[in-house]
Amino acid sequence: MSAARRSRLSTKRKFVADGVFYAELNELLTSELAEDGYAGVEVRTTPHRTEIIIRATRTQNVLGEKGQRIRELTSVVQKRFDFDDGAVELYAERVQNRGLCAQAQAESLKFKLLGGLAVRRACYGVVRFVMEASAKGCEVIVTGKLRGQRAKAMKFGDGYMIKTGHAGQVYTDTAVRHVLMRQGVIGIKVEIMLPHDPEGQKGPKIPLDDVVTIHEPKEEINPAALLAQQQAAAAAAAAAAVPLMPMEGMPPVDAGAGAAAPPMVAEDPNVAAGF
Repeated sequence: MSAARRSRLSTKRKFVADGVFYAELNELLTSELAEDGYAGVEVRTTPHRTEIIIRATRTQNVLGEKGQRIRELTSVVQKRFDFDDGAVELYAERVQNRGLCAQAQAESLKFKLLGGLAVRRACYGVVRFVMEASAKGCEVIVTGKLRGQRAKAMKFGDGYMIKTGHAGQVYTDTAVRHVLMRQGVIGIKVEIMLPHDPEGQKGPKIPLDDVVTIHEPKEEINPAALLAQQQAAAAAAAAAAVPLMPMEGMPPVDAGAGAAAPPMVAEDPNVAAGF
């Protein structure tokens, strides 16, 4: 949509128009880049132009030979959504870990089923691949005419899965695909429970609410040893603060000479008492 048309829209209509634009763009790229591991799109709007980042597992196929395919997609988007020349740019970004991407796994399962692989074997292969990619949990649901004329649903899962609450929105990645088989349409739903990652690369930075981390206790200090250490430090400080005063008729004591002081004889308490 051109900048002039966007400026005339009200706030409510602008949000609706953005949602319709994203939905139609996602549908276009899903049908066009299905075989190239399409895994989602991100739209970034700047004052000068609109940037569209396409996430895929095989970015070289998205770009095409010498960037021809990405230029064709840019031209299609520009003409369909009435962008000015140079107002929209398309980029391709590689998915870092496709085992944690639900859309990539749903596309993979779709092409496995279209290739004639058995449903149970294909689904267990996807679940195993996802769990080996350090996911917390995975669930695959396949519905339709799986065997015979009677439609039914099969569910395959492994690990830990949260579906409700805020954690279900943040930690769960979901993708739905429709497979046009000869006997009818088969529906695929893939859900992946992402792991916690403090850096935010493999999963969300926000820790789960019910996860309690117990740290190692600090080493306790013996009170008697601490008291003796404090008394020794106080005595050393007091001895350093009092200077040595020489008596009359005696030469001054050289502290650096290293001469040993005569031992002090303890006074007998009986003599001091007059006995």
